[in-house]
Amino acid sequence: MSIVPTAGKPRQILALLAIRAGRVVQVETLMAELWGNAIPRSAATTLQTYILQLRRKLTEAGVEQAGRSAKDVLETCYGGYRLAPEKFSLDLQEFQQLVRQGNRSLAENDPGKASDHLGRALGLWRGPALTDVPAGEILGTEVIGMQEERAWALEMRLDADLRLGRHAEIIGELRMLVSRQPIHETLSAQLMTALYRAGQPWRALDAFQALRHALISELGVEPSPRLQRLHQAILANDTGLNAPSSPSALHALSA
Repeated sequence: MSIVPTAGKPRQILALLAIRAGRVVQVETLMAELWGNAIPRSAATTLQTYILQLRRKLTEAGVEQAGRSAKDVLETCYGGYRLAPEKFSLDLQEFQQLVRQGNRSLAENDPGKASDHLGRALGLWRGPALTDVPAGEILGTEVIGMQEERAWALEMRLDADLRLGRHAEIIGELRMLVSRQPIHETLSAQLMTALYRAGQPWRALDAFQALRHALISELGVEPSPRLQRLHQAILANDTGLNAPSSPSALHALSA
């Protein structure tokens, strides 16, 4: 049974408590999320009512059958409330743990494990973060952080796949990503590398020109030295760009 309430403001509270699971979320922070700068006089009482509603949902979901009460899961602490992560599992925490493992595996030059960890992490996402939750300023900032971490995990997974020689397999995915983010240099560099390794250097050069045009049109700047070095390496047919059996050439060029 779902513990997610249907009403918007209780959903906001649950989302913020879940994102910060294990930490005390101050009452003032919850009020600011719910009402912004227009906090009503009844805010404290209304917030307590929302907390009671969430605990009732927890009870209905059967938390007491596991030898704990709703108050054990959603604790009242000095100055605020805390969602106890040790009482249940959270997709967000699993995602973050897998991302850390993937990052560590890349640092240890184990792209196979990295790709597995990061692929599982990304598989936990089912759409945009908190798409069905009304977000105030605080949740909005948290969503930005979550999306940035997701984007970082994706970049690392693509890097791991390049190190594994899966360049042909990820070209389609990279083309789609670059079309959505035409000034994203890392994705463009990964696409250029994948195309070059797949025996399509002219398309890799086209990808560079598309990035350059987008950067000049939107920002009035040239590609970074990192991308220009990659461009020159492709023009020179540099064998260092070939699929490696150790750290990727793309990684070396970006150092």
